[in-house]
Amino acid sequence: MTALAAAPRRATHTTTHRLSFAHLLKSEAIKILTLRSTWWSLGVTAALSVGISLLIALATSGMGGGMEPTNVILAPTQFTMLVAGILGAIVVTGEYSTGMIRSTLTAEPRRGAVLLAKALVVAVTMMVTTVIIYAVAIAATAPLLGTGIDWATPADSIVPLALGVLSMACFTLMGVGFGFVLRSGAGAIAVTVGVLFVLPIMLSLFSIAGPDWMWVVEAGRYLPVSAAGSLTQAGATDLVEPALTMAGWVIGPLLFGWIALRSRDA
Repeated sequence: MTALAAAPRRATHTTTHRLSFAHLLKSEAIKILTLRSTWWSLGVTAALSVGISLLIALATSGMGGGMEPTNVILAPTQFTMLVAGILGAIVVTGEYSTGMIRSTLTAEPRRGAVLLAKALVVAVTMMVTTVIIYAVAIAATAPLLGTGIDWATPADSIVPLALGVLSMACFTLMGVGFGFVLRSGAGAIAVTVGVLFVLPIMLSLFSIAGPDWMWVVEAGRYLPVSAAGSLTQAGATDLVEPALTMAGWVIGPLLFGWIALRSRDA
C-alpha cells in the first residue's frame, strides 16, 4: 500500500505590523490632494474670497472712513463657508461612492484613527489655503482702502484673521462629520448647506412674527455662521460663547460620524 500524501497545509502569514499614524496622515494627504474636486473647491474658495473682498473695497473706497480693512477680508466668509463644508463632505463620501473606504479600513482597522487623520489633513489643507487667500486679498485690496490693517492692534487685525482661518477649518470639519454620518454625497451636502445657509435664513424670518417669536431669532445666535461672525468681528471682546458654539458644531458631527463609522460596515 502506498501511503497517502499528507494534505498540503495552507500558508498563513501573520504580521504584527501596524500602520503608523504618520503614514496614515501621509496616505490621507495623498488621497485628498490628488483629487480634482479638492483643487476645484480650493480654487472656488480663493476666487470668491479675493473677488468679493475686491468688490467691497472698491465699493467702499469712495466713502469717508470706508469699511474696516479686516472686515473687508473676512466678509466673504459667509459665502466661502459653504465651499469649505462641501469640500469636507465630498472628501468622505467620495471614498464611499468608489469603495475606497474598504481599502482604507483594511490597511488601518482603527476606525477612529482613520477619521482623525482625514479630519486633520482636510482641516490643515483648508487652513493653509485660507492663510494664502487672506494674504493675497490683503495685498489686492490695500491700494483701494484708505487705511491699511492696523497690525499694532491685535484685536483688530491678527486675532480676527486667525479666528477666520480657524472658522474655515471648522466649517470643513462639519462637512467631514456629516459625510461619515450620512455616507451619501447628496445627503451630506444638503445637510451642510442647510445648517450653514438655509437654517439661518429660516430663523431670521421669524423677526417679522412679533415679540412672541423672538426666541426663535435669538436661537440663531447658536448657529455656526453666527458664531463665526461674532468670532471674526474686529474688536470683538466676548469670544467665549461663540467659541463654545463653534466647538459644539464641530465636535457633534465628528462624534456622531465616529459612532457611525464604528457601528456600521463600510
